[in-house]
Amino acid sequence: MASKEEIRSGHRSRRAALSAAELENAGAGIARHGLEWATAVAAGKPSTFAAYLGVGSEPPTLALLTALHDGGHRVLLPVCEPGLDLSWVYWTPSSEFVRSRYAPIQEPAGDRHTTTVMRHVAGIFLPATAVDRTGNRIGQGGGYYDKFLAALAVSLPAGTTVPGGSARPPLPTAAVVYVAEVLPASSIPAESFDRRVAAALTPAGLIRLL
Repeated sequence: MASKEEIRSGHRSRRAALSAAELENAGAGIARHGLEWATAVAAGKPSTFAAYLGVGSEPPTLALLTALHDGGHRVLLPVCEPGLDLSWVYWTPSSEFVRSRYAPIQEPAGDRHTTTVMRHVAGIFLPATAVDRTGNRIGQGGGYYDKFLAALAVSLPAGTTVPGGSARPPLPTAAVVYVAEVLPASSIPAESFDRRVAAALTPAGLIRLL
């Protein structure tokens, strides 16, 4: 079995070879299928989704963010904090971006919210360099989302009682990747701190993993 770093490095090399036209087409597909998933997850009602801004040769997500906003949803984007923590800022098409102090990404300017804001979220779009059909995910290697997902599992555990007496379902998650980055089951090494994702969002459509 290849290591996470070997898989990540190979996929980054393939991403770097994508043309501008391929990236644009990928962004359009991700936006279309991502909005369909959001509509289903939110049962057709305006809701809030956590997402991120794809940069460089990452799967483009700006069109997805715009589609979510135009569809009546609120959008939260991450901000990197010290200690591999993430805070969250509400985004609109008029939001300004600034260079992160802690990671090679652009971040939205605005009021920052802690992980507790996820109580109002219907679903999360996650960055990834690969997922397998068992739901294992390889991130960007920074560790921010590993820590975030672990904290989320503690603060919003599935099975706890919600108003009305029903059990809270797992918060829906979709990792955004290219089609070739969805790997066979159990081909990604899983570690104790890893959290599996429920779906892969690709330019060609959504793939259920769990």
